[in-house]
Amino acid sequence: MAVDAETFKSVLGQWPTGVVLVTTVAGDVWHGMTASSFSSVSLDPPLVLVCLDTRLYSHRLISDSGRFGISILGRDQAELGLRFAGRLSPAERFEGQEWLTPETGAPVLANALGWLDCRVAHAYPGGDHTIFVGEVLAADTPRATGPLLFHSRNWGQLADPLPDRIALADTGLAEALERRGLEAGPLLGAVRDAGVRTRVREDEPGKAGSVLLDSPAGPAPGPGGVIEFRHRDAGTAESMAAAARAAGCAAVGRVPDAFSPDRREETLTAIGELVSAGCDEIALDEGDEPASPLSVREILCDAVPLAGEVPVRVRLTDRAGLGLANALTAMKSGVRHFDVTLGGLDDGLCSLDLLFLASRLGVDGPADRDALAAAAAELETACGTPLPSRTHRPGRTAS
Repeated sequence: MAVDAETFKSVLGQWPTGVVLVTTVAGDVWHGMTASSFSSVSLDPPLVLVCLDTRLYSHRLISDSGRFGISILGRDQAELGLRFAGRLSPAERFEGQEWLTPETGAPVLANALGWLDCRVAHAYPGGDHTIFVGEVLAADTPRATGPLLFHSRNWGQLADPLPDRIALADTGLAEALERRGLEAGPLLGAVRDAGVRTRVREDEPGKAGSVLLDSPAGPAPGPGGVIEFRHRDAGTAESMAAAARAAGCAAVGRVPDAFSPDRREETLTAIGELVSAGCDEIALDEGDEPASPLSVREILCDAVPLAGEVPVRVRLTDRAGLGLANALTAMKSGVRHFDVTLGGLDDGLCSLDLLFLASRLGVDGPADRDALAAAAAELETACGTPLPSRTHRPGRTAS
């Protein structure tokens, strides 16, 4: 006995898919609909398929015209998906958006995550649907962000897997100690020995760790070190990355005030320029205004896909008590690399607190927590005041 339709739909609804717009043209009239029954078929030749209900007007148009476009929607385009799902009339669905007609004349969305322009190569019966196999004649990926997903008859975003492991760099301790007139060498050495990369001063070239430089002519660390620089423009990014490569160092481009909502476009532009320059890491710095988990999420959902294979690093503060919440949000948004400060001096995100959080999430950390706790105890003695860190004192470190 065949399964009933509602049970069948309910089970299939547990399989998450992307959301696409399927579009075509008849004469001078465009038509389109939302679909999730889309898949790749072949690489050589490039083929894709889409399954359409035989009762749909789009089905008849594609059957007659032999052409269709596929536009893959991003996480921020749910309203557009709803519009093409029948919320508006066919003519109104295309209003207010930029469309392209690359080869076949079928429209594709100019700012989709990706689009495909297809000629129908095969049409196979599939019950109450037809399986249209399209030969891809043109394609592009206009932008990078998270995809729009369809699951259990609802639209949403990607799930939030945690990383297996995080990496730390202490970029705040040296400067914090210098402001207090305290000797940095022994404590920086202890942090390095514990497995955390440290930043050293420009007048300490050749030492292991990273150096923050303002120009390509600045003193570089030894080969295998890290040259950091603040992003200003594409030309600066290219010259600094080239200087790092010439010195045998990794290049880390830093984007200031990266989580400010009104700087979103500037941040994404900077990331694109740093990727093009060949940076080995991209660091996003929290600005003077405390970031919220929402603003961190909004930026990283676009920044991480845009960076692609280049790791994204974040430098968060704990000024408003949101440091660990923002760090968790960053982990769940695809970030594996964090800038920290021993003991949480000067509102930096505390290395031990972050490792404590990671241990409770089942995420491995690179550092020896006991060694960092001992270094933090020495730091507290040197400062003469309690540290902001929540977990450095004996009996309070993560097990």
